[in-house]
Amino acid sequence: MKTVYTDKKTITAKSIFTAVAPFASIGILLVIWLSASNVNSELVPTPLMAFDRFLLLFTKPISNMTLFGHIWASLRRVFLALLISFALGIPFGVMIGWNKTLNAIFGTLFELIRPIPPIAWLPIVIMWFGIDELPKVIIVFIGTFMPVVINSYTGIKMVQSLHLDVARMFNANERQLLLEVAVPAAMPAIFAGVRNATSGGWMVVLAAEMIGAKAGMGFLITRGMEFFDVPLIMVGMLVIGVIGAILAVITDYIERWACPWNKKLELD
Repeated sequence: MKTVYTDKKTITAKSIFTAVAPFASIGILLVIWLSASNVNSELVPTPLMAFDRFLLLFTKPISNMTLFGHIWASLRRVFLALLISFALGIPFGVMIGWNKTLNAIFGTLFELIRPIPPIAWLPIVIMWFGIDELPKVIIVFIGTFMPVVINSYTGIKMVQSLHLDVARMFNANERQLLLEVAVPAAMPAIFAGVRNATSGGWMVVLAAEMIGAKAGMGFLITRGMEFFDVPLIMVGMLVIGVIGAILAVITDYIERWACPWNKKLELD
């Protein structure tokens, strides 16, 4: 009985620590923030100054948009690019991972393009397509397409040959092997690519919006830099972090729903 009680006590202590740790880390961040703002409030505004600037974005819109308008402008670009990336990247990654001929044709070409950072494409995309909406979506597409393809390809390659052999014993054809065995087994890896693409797209769109944009979170940060509005920059950074965390939670729940057989998700 004493051992059981000790185990329960240990589990309770771990649960309490897990629940308290996030709030403690936020508290530490606030203490560091306040300490830095006391040294130079012009370069590091206080949390109260940032909150006041946050409220001001709703009463005095920038570029005729409130904060929510700028958030939606960025999210709209990301969602459109992600939709195209998923529609093209997942089938492409699956096929080059499954078919040796397609891998021989396209795999080398993809490996040559893959190491190029999305931001490196920015100058040439602007020269080709201007500074309207299309180049921003293209840049985000480039940044989200790569992780989707890589993880889809890796997921298919990691499918255990034993599973395929068992399916062949039951006279499964190539289509059934791919769609009913390989793809479901690769779904956790594919969703890892979806998560990486979502977070990566959110980062890339901010960089794309810093050049020639009239709306979006990247535009807000650039506006704050141009007018030395440091509280606006801080608000933009905090909102970017919050939106990124929300997107991560949403993709995690979608993965849990789409891959209920992945026991690792239940243990995390």
